[in-house]
Amino acid sequence: MSGFSSHASSQRLVVRPDAALGAVLDWGAGSRRCAIGRGGIGVKGGEGDGVTPVGVFPLRRVLYRPDRLAKPVTVLPVEALHAADGWCDASADPAYNRPVTLPYAASAETLWRDDHLYDVIVVLGFNDDPVVPGAGSAIFLHVARDDYGPTEGCVALPLPDLLAALKSLGTDSAIEIAGGAPS
Repeated sequence: MSGFSSHASSQRLVVRPDAALGAVLDWGAGSRRCAIGRGGIGVKGGEGDGVTPVGVFPLRRVLYRPDRLAKPVTVLPVEALHAADGWCDASADPAYNRPVTLPYAASAETLWRDDHLYDVIVVLGFNDDPVVPGAGSAIFLHVARDDYGPTEGCVALPLPDLLAALKSLGTDSAIEIAGGAPS
């Protein structure tokens, strides 16, 4: 895909509503269609509301399925997923909005999925410093469904776009999720 930088830099990914496409994400390589939460972009009301939260969030690390693709090229920290990896979404649990090993006693999302949505996950710094119980968990940048169907609050791109964006990002890059009326 042309137009992508091969060097890492401090860039901001910007997600915004779009009247024609639903939402777009731009990281300096032009706007690309993306999927957002079923509740749209807004102020997060709590766990499970399906809202993609407005704000600027650091990119913490990248997780990927080593059985499905090579380690993504990025300067961000990268870790291979394992079949027992999960993410706690039980707001009363001490591990809320943190990675856990499955099976886990409290509610937790499975990261090793049968579909391809979590083949690459960029963990966003949402509600993690400090964690506020019930404020929302597991806000990721991950692979989009073929039909760009809504997420549970994450931002999702087609795999080629996600991998291209990762190549151009620096360790201090962030994602800005902008609300407002679609352009």
